Amino acid sequence: MPVEGFKPDLSKAVGYVSPPDLVACTRRDYLLYALSVGVPEDELRWLYENDMDFGPLPTYPLSLLLKDDTWDVNSFVERWSAGGPVPGMPPYDPNKIVHGEQSLEVINPFPVEGGRFRSLRKCSGVYDKGSGMVIESIVDLYGEKDNVHYCSMKLGMFVRDYGGWGGPKGPKSPSYAPPNRPADAVDTFVTSKHQALLFRLSGDFNPLHADPNVAQMVGFPRPILHGLCSYGKSAHAIIKNFADNDRFRFKSINARFAKPVLPGETVTVSMWKVPGPEPKTDGVIFTAKIGDRVVLSNGFAVLYKESQESKL
Repeated sequence: MPVEGFKPDLSKAVGYVSPPDLVACTRRDYLLYALSVGVPEDELRWLYENDMDFGPLPTYPLSLLLKDDTWDVNSFVERWSAGGPVPGMPPYDPNKIVHGEQSLEVINPFPVEGGRFRSLRKCSGVYDKGSGMVIESIVDLYGEKDNVHYCSMKLGMFVRDYGGWGGPKGPKSPSYAPPNRPADAVDTFVTSKHQALLFRLSGDFNPLHADPNVAQMVGFPRPILHGLCSYGKSAHAIIKNFADNDRFRFKSINARFAKPVLPGETVTVSMWKVPGPEPKTDGVIFTAKIGDRVVLSNGFAVLYKESQESKL
């Protein structure tokens, strides 16, 4: 049931840029993230800081969307509201937030040693989906000292029950339907019962992924796995199968979070190599499923055909 009287003022909200936020990470964060998205123990380039090819998985910066510049646990509500309220947005229940869609574009590869970064968030859209509302944001990360632009991340957060206020439905996303042929590669992610409890240590401390009471209050039988965990595993599978595990060939990724994953379930990632958007790139269409249940849809990643390491 839509929340009575809820109506954003889009003229104030859309285009608003929040004050810069500081976030930080170290090599230890890279190791923890790789473990939490199911990287196997023999791929030491992601898991051992002294490996000659060590570096962060290209999707690691997504963890900084809710992390801060400390290494303690934090409040999900406070981190989601970092920078203060968005003008024109009435208050809403943060427990109703679920991740709807996510993209990441690498501008420059993330530094191997970690560092401190300025996070700039812009509200790029607020859409009425009837049963809820989508808040679309673009977050850019810049080095605090060198001002290098490392990546741009677009996220769509679905807020259940906050639709029906007569707002725009939003633009239609590009469609990436899998080709009508067997997948070129398939990867399996056997999640553990404590997968969400492990993944949350990378920075997303939303109680929905840990507290049974919160999960049941918003309609789930028990805490669900972070969508970004399956997302990170999918990215790893793509790099491994189509880019020789070379992080310097990773350009971008986008996917929609279709259904939740419960810790302990097995996620199957299916991938199809297709032409890229530019001559120097390849594309990979992907889906993630649990049996017949689609959990990641409309997935598309772009890889460089050649390593970009020498061009840094």
